[in-house]
Amino acid sequence: MEDSEPVIRKPTAEDGLSVNKLINSIPELDSNSSYCNLLQCSHFSDTSIIVEKQGEVLGFISGYIQPKDPKTLFIWQVAVSQQARGLGIASEMLKQLLNRRETAAITHLETTITDDNKASWALFNRLANNFDAPLERSVMFDRNTHFKNEHDTELLARIGPIRNQCFAVLNKYTI
Repeated sequence: MEDSEPVIRKPTAEDGLSVNKLINSIPELDSNSSYCNLLQCSHFSDTSIIVEKQGEVLGFISGYIQPKDPKTLFIWQVAVSQQARGLGIASEMLKQLLNRRETAAITHLETTITDDNKASWALFNRLANNFDAPLERSVMFDRNTHFKNEHDTELLARIGPIRNQCFAVLNKYTI
């Protein structure tokens, strides 16, 4: 790859298949259908974000505003390609996502994480620290009750209240 800057932007439906390939290439993530990723990139583009460099998708975050709690942004999935890990891409995508006009009213951020996913816990703990906001953990989907022992328990991580002004100045990174 050249030294061109990566582009961070809203996804479009045309990104759906590339996002699906990225997610399916990351063993730690639950795969989605390509149709699901097409919907994330089109219907939920205001609350999702993609980073690409020279046409290659390096990262993607899908999210949506909670229908029953319009001040809460739920982060569905965070995906960063193997070659782009450790460069701060996930943090940068979250910062830019939370700085959008469409998320200006957000006061809380939620996601689910399995207990052993150290990278995701580190990402969301950093985010909570940056906002000087508490991160609360609780069981959202239990291994036995919801997954019939076929998937680890998903813990709800809830951060807030948050203030979007915390990220007014975005950090630079290089890829």
